[in-house]
Amino acid sequence: MVDQISADRRSAVMARIKGKNTGPEVRVRKVAHAMGLRFRLNRTDLPGKPDLVFPKFRVALFVHGCFWHQHDGCRRASMPKSKTEYWGPKLRRNVERDALVAPALELLDWRAVIIWECETHDSEGLAEIIRCRVMQDVGS
Repeated sequence: MVDQISADRRSAVMARIKGKNTGPEVRVRKVAHAMGLRFRLNRTDLPGKPDLVFPKFRVALFVHGCFWHQHDGCRRASMPKSKTEYWGPKLRRNVERDALVAPALELLDWRAVIIWECETHDSEGLAEIIRCRVMQDVGS
């Protein structure tokens, strides 16, 4: 399928995509804060620069966009039909880089947790995900 908008317009749309304070990340922060959890943002001293860090639980949380990090089985993770020579390697590099983060964090005695963009739309479900993934193995 050919792109429905011009290359210049597509470039402008893609340039507006943020790396910090994205909608899914803000939703995770609001739910975690409402649960009484305290965290730090974007710790650059930890591998992968986690979006949220919960020092009490030694958890580094990443809020991954389904497209950018190719969420397996998610409809949002489809490969673009145009410029595949660009998108294929770019998205593969993201996935390969992600695979290196959890082991690097484990070496530092941290646990990596991923919340996918598609999991952030339901606040109650998101709270349960945070409870299970962030607070696991803790008497909370």
